[in-house]
Amino acid sequence: MPGILKRATTLADGRELIYFDDTETTLPPERRIDERHLDPRPETATMRQDPLTGEWVSVAAARQNRAFLPPADQDPLAPQTATNPSEIPDRYDVAVFENRSPSFGPASGAEFSLDDLARIGLERTLPAVGRCEVVCFDPATHGSLAQLPVTRVRTVIEAWADRTAALSAIPGIQQVFPFENRGEAIGVTLHHPHGQIYAYPYITPRTQRLLASVESYGPTLFADILAAEQAGPRVVLRGEHWTAFVPFAARWPLEVHLLPNRHVADLAATTAAERDELAPLYSRLLRGIDAIYDTPTPYIAAWHQAPVRVGRDDVRLMLQLTSPRRAAERLKYLAGSEAAMGAWIGDVPPEQSAALVRAGIERAS
Repeated sequence: MPGILKRATTLADGRELIYFDDTETTLPPERRIDERHLDPRPETATMRQDPLTGEWVSVAAARQNRAFLPPADQDPLAPQTATNPSEIPDRYDVAVFENRSPSFGPASGAEFSLDDLARIGLERTLPAVGRCEVVCFDPATHGSLAQLPVTRVRTVIEAWADRTAALSAIPGIQQVFPFENRGEAIGVTLHHPHGQIYAYPYITPRTQRLLASVESYGPTLFADILAAEQAGPRVVLRGEHWTAFVPFAARWPLEVHLLPNRHVADLAATTAAERDELAPLYSRLLRGIDAIYDTPTPYIAAWHQAPVRVGRDDVRLMLQLTSPRRAAERLKYLAGSEAAMGAWIGDVPPEQSAALVRAGIERAS
Protein backbone atom coordinates (compact mmCIF):
# COMPACT_ATOMS: atom_id res chain seq x y z
CA MET A 1 0.00 0.00 0.00
CA PRO A 2 1.38 3.46 -0.85
CA GLY A 3 2.37 5.15 2.39
CA ILE A 4 3.08 2.00 4.43
CA LEU A 5 6.86 1.71 4.43
CA LYS A 6 8.82 -1.52 4.84
CA ARG A 7 12.32 -1.45 6.35
CA ALA A 8 14.30 -4.70 6.61
CA THR A 9 17.31 -5.31 8.84
CA THR A 10 18.85 -8.14 10.88
CA LEU A 11 19.18 -8.93 14.57
CA ALA A 12 22.47 -9.71 16.30
CA ASP A 13 22.24 -13.46 15.58
CA GLY A 14 21.31 -13.00 11.91
CA ARG A 15 17.54 -13.30 12.20
CA GLU A 16 15.52 -11.06 9.92
CA LEU A 17 13.63 -8.09 11.38
CA ILE A 18 11.22 -6.04 9.29
CA TYR A 19 9.60 -2.76 10.32
CA PHE A 20 6.28 -1.78 8.75
CA ASP A 21 5.65 1.93 9.29
CA ASP A 22 2.13 3.40 9.36
CA THR A 23 1.07 5.70 6.54
CA GLU A 24 1.34 8.69 8.90
CA THR A 25 4.20 7.42 11.03
CA THR A 26 6.09 9.81 13.27
CA LEU A 27 9.16 7.57 13.34
CA PRO A 28 12.40 8.48 11.57
CA PRO A 29 13.64 6.22 8.75
CA GLU A 30 16.87 5.32 10.61
CA ARG A 31 16.66 2.57 13.23
CA ARG A 32 19.20 1.48 15.81
CA ILE A 33 21.04 -1.76 15.19
CA ASP A 34 20.85 -4.73 17.56
CA GLU A 35 24.06 -4.73 19.60
CA ARG A 36 23.28 -7.64 21.91
CA HIS A 37 25.60 -10.63 22.27
CA LEU A 38 23.36 -13.62 21.57
CA ASP A 39 23.93 -17.36 21.65
CA PRO A 40 23.88 -19.15 18.30
CA ARG A 41 20.46 -20.01 16.97
CA PRO A 42 19.11 -23.45 17.97
CA GLU A 43 19.40 -26.40 15.64
CA THR A 44 16.44 -26.99 13.36
CA ALA A 45 13.79 -29.08 15.06
CA THR A 46 12.91 -32.60 13.93
CA MET A 47 9.45 -33.67 12.89
CA ARG A 48 8.19 -37.21 13.41
CA GLN A 49 5.36 -38.96 11.62
CA ASP A 50 2.49 -40.48 13.56
CA PRO A 51 1.87 -43.73 11.63
CA LEU A 52 -1.71 -43.96 12.96
CA THR A 53 -2.78 -40.73 11.26
CA GLY A 54 0.02 -39.84 8.87
CA GLU A 55 0.37 -36.47 10.60
CA TRP A 56 3.76 -34.87 11.25
CA VAL A 57 4.67 -33.65 14.74
CA SER A 58 7.46 -31.12 15.19
CA VAL A 59 9.62 -31.77 18.26
CA ALA A 60 11.17 -28.38 19.11
CA ALA A 61 12.87 -28.56 22.51
CA ALA A 62 14.16 -24.97 22.23
CA ARG A 63 10.61 -23.74 22.78
CA GLN A 64 10.96 -24.67 26.46
CA ASN A 65 13.18 -21.59 26.87
CA ARG A 66 10.69 -19.00 25.61
CA ALA A 67 9.50 -16.19 27.86
CA PHE A 68 6.55 -16.90 30.16
CA LEU A 69 4.44 -13.91 31.31
CA PRO A 70 7.41 -11.63 32.08
CA PRO A 71 6.89 -8.29 33.88
CA ALA A 72 6.21 -5.31 31.63
CA ASP A 73 9.72 -3.92 32.11
CA GLN A 74 11.17 -7.16 30.68
CA ASP A 75 8.76 -7.48 27.74
CA PRO A 76 10.79 -9.12 24.91
CA LEU A 77 8.55 -7.51 22.26
CA ALA A 78 8.86 -3.92 23.47
CA PRO A 79 11.52 -1.61 22.02
CA GLN A 80 14.91 -2.13 23.66
CA THR A 81 15.94 0.00 26.64
CA ALA A 82 19.05 0.10 28.80
CA THR A 83 17.40 -2.34 31.22
CA ASN A 84 15.40 -4.45 28.76
CA PRO A 85 17.48 -6.16 26.04
CA SER A 86 14.40 -7.09 24.04
CA GLU A 87 14.11 -8.52 20.54
CA ILE A 88 13.44 -5.18 18.82
CA PRO A 89 16.24 -2.61 19.00
CA ASP A 90 14.25 0.54 18.26
CA ARG A 91 10.80 2.11 18.28
CA TYR A 92 8.30 0.79 15.76
CA ASP A 93 4.70 0.82 14.54
CA VAL A 94 4.49 -2.83 13.44
CA ALA A 95 7.47 -5.19 13.55
CA VAL A 96 7.98 -8.73 12.23
CA PHE A 97 10.95 -10.89 13.14
CA GLU A 98 12.05 -14.52 13.03
CA ASN A 99 11.19 -16.40 16.20
CA ARG A 100 14.20 -17.10 18.39
CA SER A 101 12.83 -20.54 19.37
CA PRO A 102 10.97 -21.70 16.26
CA SER A 103 8.85 -24.79 15.79
CA PHE A 104 9.94 -24.86 12.13
CA GLY A 105 13.37 -23.70 10.97
CA PRO A 106 15.67 -21.88 11.06
CA ALA A 107 16.78 -24.10 8.16
CA SER A 108 14.69 -23.84 5.00
CA GLY A 109 14.94 -24.81 1.38
CA ALA A 110 14.58 -28.60 1.75
CA GLU A 111 11.71 -29.73 -0.44
CA PHE A 112 9.62 -32.77 0.50
CA SER A 113 7.20 -34.12 -2.07
CA LEU A 114 3.58 -34.38 -0.97
CA ASP A 115 3.54 -38.05 -1.97
CA ASP A 116 6.56 -38.81 0.21
CA LEU A 117 5.08 -36.89 3.14
CA ALA A 118 1.88 -38.93 2.83
CA ARG A 119 3.70 -42.28 2.83
CA ILE A 120 3.21 -44.14 6.13
CA GLY A 121 6.19 -45.70 7.88
CA LEU A 122 7.48 -46.48 11.34
CA GLU A 123 9.75 -43.97 13.11
CA ARG A 124 9.97 -41.68 10.11
CA THR A 125 11.76 -38.41 10.83
CA LEU A 126 12.51 -35.33 8.74
CA PRO A 127 14.03 -31.96 9.56
CA ALA A 128 11.31 -29.47 10.53
CA VAL A 129 12.40 -26.93 7.96
CA GLY A 130 10.38 -23.78 7.50
CA ARG A 131 10.04 -20.49 9.29
CA CYS A 132 8.24 -19.01 12.29
CA GLU A 133 7.80 -15.27 12.64
CA VAL A 134 6.44 -12.99 15.36
CA VAL A 135 4.21 -10.06 14.36
CA CYS A 136 4.17 -7.22 16.90
CA PHE A 137 1.03 -5.14 16.41
CA ASP A 138 2.14 -2.21 18.58
CA PRO A 139 5.04 -1.27 20.89
CA ALA A 140 2.75 -1.08 23.97
CA THR A 141 3.29 -3.87 26.49
CA HIS A 142 -0.45 -4.44 27.01
CA GLY A 143 -3.56 -4.06 24.89
CA SER A 144 -5.09 -5.80 21.92
CA LEU A 145 -5.49 -5.49 18.18
CA ALA A 146 -9.11 -4.41 18.72
CA GLN A 147 -7.98 -1.37 20.73
CA LEU A 148 -5.59 -0.07 18.06
CA PRO A 149 -6.53 2.60 15.50
CA VAL A 150 -7.88 1.30 12.21
CA THR A 151 -4.82 2.74 10.47
CA ARG A 152 -2.62 0.47 12.59
CA VAL A 153 -4.81 -2.57 11.84
CA ARG A 154 -4.37 -1.70 8.15
CA THR A 155 -0.60 -1.78 8.62
CA VAL A 156 -0.85 -5.19 10.29
CA ILE A 157 -2.90 -6.50 7.35
CA GLU A 158 -0.25 -5.18 4.97
CA ALA A 159 2.43 -7.00 6.99
CA TRP A 160 0.43 -10.26 6.84
CA ALA A 161 0.04 -9.95 3.08
CA ASP A 162 3.69 -9.08 2.53
CA ARG A 163 4.95 -11.94 4.67
CA THR A 164 2.52 -14.41 3.07
CA ALA A 165 4.00 -13.59 -0.34
CA ALA A 166 7.60 -13.70 0.90
CA LEU A 167 7.27 -16.95 2.85
CA SER A 168 5.36 -18.64 0.02
CA ALA A 169 8.34 -17.97 -2.23
CA ILE A 170 10.78 -19.90 0.01
CA PRO A 171 11.59 -23.29 -1.55
CA GLY A 172 9.98 -26.15 0.37
CA ILE A 173 7.19 -24.11 1.99
CA GLN A 174 3.78 -25.72 1.42
CA GLN A 175 1.47 -23.46 3.46
CA VAL A 176 1.59 -20.12 5.30
CA PHE A 177 -0.51 -19.53 8.42
CA PRO A 178 -0.90 -16.13 10.15
CA PHE A 179 -2.64 -16.32 13.52
CA GLU A 180 -3.16 -14.61 16.85
CA ASN A 181 -3.62 -16.20 20.27
CA ARG A 182 -5.20 -13.76 22.70
CA GLY A 183 -5.69 -14.29 26.45
CA GLU A 184 -4.17 -16.50 29.14
CA ALA A 185 -7.13 -18.89 28.83
CA ILE A 186 -5.83 -19.70 25.35
CA GLY A 187 -2.31 -20.28 26.67
CA VAL A 188 -0.74 -16.94 25.78
CA THR A 189 2.66 -16.44 27.42
CA LEU A 190 3.09 -12.74 26.54
CA HIS A 191 0.56 -9.99 27.18
CA HIS A 192 2.09 -7.83 24.47
CA PRO A 193 -0.34 -7.49 21.50
CA HIS A 194 1.14 -9.75 18.86
CA GLY A 195 0.54 -12.67 16.53
CA GLN A 196 2.62 -15.22 14.67
CA ILE A 197 3.12 -16.63 11.19
CA TYR A 198 4.10 -20.24 10.54
CA ALA A 199 5.48 -21.39 7.20
CA TYR A 200 5.06 -25.17 7.08
CA PRO A 201 7.01 -27.75 5.03
CA TYR A 202 3.77 -29.74 4.60
CA ILE A 203 0.05 -29.12 4.10
CA THR A 204 -1.61 -29.04 7.52
CA PRO A 205 -4.09 -31.79 8.51
CA ARG A 206 -7.00 -29.34 8.63
CA THR A 207 -6.30 -28.20 5.07
CA GLN A 208 -5.86 -31.76 3.83
CA ARG A 209 -9.37 -32.53 5.08
CA LEU A 210 -10.63 -29.36 3.40
CA LEU A 211 -9.07 -30.40 0.08
CA ALA A 212 -10.82 -33.77 0.39
CA SER A 213 -14.14 -31.99 0.99
CA VAL A 214 -13.64 -29.82 -2.10
CA GLU A 215 -12.83 -32.92 -4.14
CA SER A 216 -16.01 -34.60 -2.91
CA TYR A 217 -18.36 -31.60 -3.24
CA GLY A 218 -16.89 -29.72 -6.17
CA PRO A 219 -14.94 -26.49 -6.77
CA THR A 220 -17.88 -24.24 -5.81
CA LEU A 221 -17.85 -25.32 -2.15
CA PHE A 222 -16.77 -21.97 -0.70
CA ALA A 223 -18.97 -19.93 -3.02
CA ASP A 224 -21.99 -22.05 -2.13
CA ILE A 225 -21.29 -21.87 1.61
CA LEU A 226 -21.01 -18.09 1.40
CA ALA A 227 -24.23 -17.74 -0.60
CA ALA A 228 -26.12 -19.93 1.87
CA GLU A 229 -24.81 -18.02 4.89
CA GLN A 230 -25.54 -14.63 3.31
CA ALA A 231 -29.15 -15.73 2.86
CA GLY A 232 -29.46 -17.11 6.39
CA PRO A 233 -29.72 -15.96 10.02
CA ARG A 234 -26.07 -16.21 11.10
CA VAL A 235 -24.44 -13.23 9.34
CA VAL A 236 -22.91 -10.81 11.87
CA LEU A 237 -21.15 -8.30 9.57
CA ARG A 238 -21.22 -7.70 5.83
CA GLY A 239 -19.36 -5.31 3.56
CA GLU A 240 -18.74 -4.86 -0.13
CA HIS A 241 -15.77 -7.25 -0.06
CA TRP A 242 -16.19 -9.37 3.10
CA THR A 243 -18.85 -11.30 5.01
CA ALA A 244 -18.60 -12.51 8.62
CA PHE A 245 -20.92 -15.21 9.97
CA VAL A 246 -21.26 -17.92 12.59
CA PRO A 247 -20.97 -21.19 10.63
CA PHE A 248 -23.83 -23.68 10.42
CA ALA A 249 -21.88 -26.38 12.30
CA ALA A 250 -19.87 -24.22 14.71
CA ARG A 251 -17.83 -26.26 17.17
CA TRP A 252 -16.96 -23.54 19.67
CA PRO A 253 -19.35 -21.46 21.83
CA LEU A 254 -18.09 -18.39 19.96
CA GLU A 255 -16.97 -19.03 16.39
CA VAL A 256 -17.01 -16.60 13.49
CA HIS A 257 -15.83 -17.15 9.94
CA LEU A 258 -14.88 -14.22 7.71
CA LEU A 259 -14.73 -14.79 3.95
CA PRO A 260 -13.90 -12.52 1.02
CA ASN A 261 -16.91 -12.15 -1.27
CA ARG A 262 -14.83 -13.17 -4.29
CA HIS A 263 -12.45 -16.10 -4.56
CA VAL A 264 -9.07 -15.16 -3.07
CA ALA A 265 -6.47 -17.81 -2.24
CA ASP A 266 -4.55 -15.88 0.42
CA LEU A 267 -3.94 -12.45 1.91
CA ALA A 268 -1.24 -11.71 -0.63
CA ALA A 269 -3.85 -11.99 -3.40
CA THR A 270 -6.22 -9.42 -1.89
CA THR A 271 -6.54 -6.00 -3.50
CA ALA A 272 -5.87 -2.66 -1.82
CA ALA A 273 -9.62 -2.02 -1.72
CA GLU A 274 -10.22 -5.36 0.02
CA ARG A 275 -7.53 -4.63 2.60
CA ASP A 276 -8.88 -1.12 3.14
CA GLU A 277 -12.32 -2.52 3.98
CA LEU A 278 -10.94 -5.41 6.01
CA ALA A 279 -9.17 -3.11 8.50
CA PRO A 280 -12.28 -1.40 9.95
CA LEU A 281 -14.46 -4.48 9.54
CA TYR A 282 -12.03 -6.78 11.35
CA SER A 283 -11.50 -4.17 14.07
CA ARG A 284 -15.26 -3.88 14.51
CA LEU A 285 -15.61 -7.66 14.76
CA LEU A 286 -12.89 -7.93 17.42
CA ARG A 287 -14.36 -5.09 19.46
CA GLY A 288 -17.75 -6.76 19.23
CA ILE A 289 -16.36 -10.08 20.46
CA ASP A 290 -14.85 -8.23 23.43
CA ALA A 291 -18.12 -6.45 24.17
CA ILE A 292 -20.20 -9.63 24.54
CA TYR A 293 -19.25 -9.83 28.21
CA ASP A 294 -17.82 -7.36 30.74
CA THR A 295 -14.24 -8.61 30.38
CA PRO A 296 -12.10 -9.23 27.27
CA THR A 297 -12.77 -12.47 25.42
CA PRO A 298 -9.93 -14.97 24.86
CA TYR A 299 -9.74 -16.14 21.26
CA ILE A 300 -7.70 -17.68 18.47
CA ALA A 301 -7.83 -15.79 15.18
CA ALA A 302 -6.65 -18.17 12.46
CA TRP A 303 -6.16 -17.11 8.85
CA HIS A 304 -6.67 -20.26 6.76
CA GLN A 305 -4.95 -19.78 3.40
CA ALA A 306 -4.72 -22.00 0.35
CA PRO A 307 -1.58 -24.14 0.10
CA VAL A 308 1.25 -22.62 -1.90
CA ARG A 309 1.16 -25.09 -4.79
CA VAL A 310 -2.16 -26.98 -4.84
CA GLY A 311 -5.84 -26.13 -4.51
CA ARG A 312 -5.44 -22.42 -5.06
CA ASP A 313 -8.41 -22.23 -7.44
CA ASP A 314 -10.65 -24.03 -4.94
CA VAL A 315 -9.56 -23.11 -1.37
CA ARG A 316 -10.63 -19.62 -0.36
CA LEU A 317 -8.94 -17.42 2.23
CA MET A 318 -10.89 -17.61 5.51
CA LEU A 319 -10.54 -16.19 8.99
CA GLN A 320 -11.71 -18.58 11.69
CA LEU A 321 -12.09 -16.79 15.02
CA THR A 322 -12.88 -19.11 17.92
CA SER A 323 -13.28 -18.70 21.66
CA PRO A 324 -13.88 -21.30 24.38
CA ARG A 325 -15.96 -18.78 26.35
CA ARG A 326 -19.46 -20.25 26.72
CA ALA A 327 -20.68 -17.82 29.41
CA ALA A 328 -19.34 -14.82 31.30
CA GLU A 329 -17.51 -17.01 33.84
CA ARG A 330 -17.38 -20.33 32.02
CA LEU A 331 -15.02 -21.83 29.46
CA LYS A 332 -15.44 -24.87 27.24
CA TYR A 333 -12.72 -27.44 27.84
CA LEU A 334 -12.14 -30.22 25.36
CA ALA A 335 -13.51 -33.39 26.95
CA GLY A 336 -12.94 -37.00 25.93
CA SER A 337 -15.17 -36.94 22.87
CA GLU A 338 -13.53 -33.85 21.37
CA ALA A 339 -9.94 -34.34 22.52
CA ALA A 340 -9.62 -38.10 21.96
CA MET A 341 -12.07 -38.84 19.16
CA GLY A 342 -12.45 -35.52 17.37
CA ALA A 343 -16.21 -35.84 17.78
CA TRP A 344 -17.44 -32.38 18.78
CA ILE A 345 -20.47 -31.47 20.86
CA GLY A 346 -21.61 -27.85 20.57
CA ASP A 347 -22.68 -26.08 23.77
CA VAL A 348 -24.38 -23.08 22.13
CA PRO A 349 -26.66 -23.23 19.05
CA PRO A 350 -24.93 -21.29 16.23
CA GLU A 351 -27.97 -19.06 15.73
CA GLN A 352 -27.87 -18.06 19.41
CA SER A 353 -24.13 -17.44 19.14
CA ALA A 354 -24.70 -15.20 16.10
CA ALA A 355 -27.21 -13.15 18.07
CA LEU A 356 -24.66 -12.75 20.89
CA VAL A 357 -21.99 -11.57 18.47
CA ARG A 358 -24.34 -9.12 16.74
CA ALA A 359 -25.35 -7.69 20.12
CA GLY A 360 -21.68 -7.30 21.07
CA ILE A 361 -20.91 -5.53 17.78
CA GLU A 362 -23.84 -3.16 18.35
CA ARG A 363 -22.65 -2.34 21.89
CA ALA A 364 -19.11 -1.72 20.68
CA SER A 365 -20.15 0.56 17.80
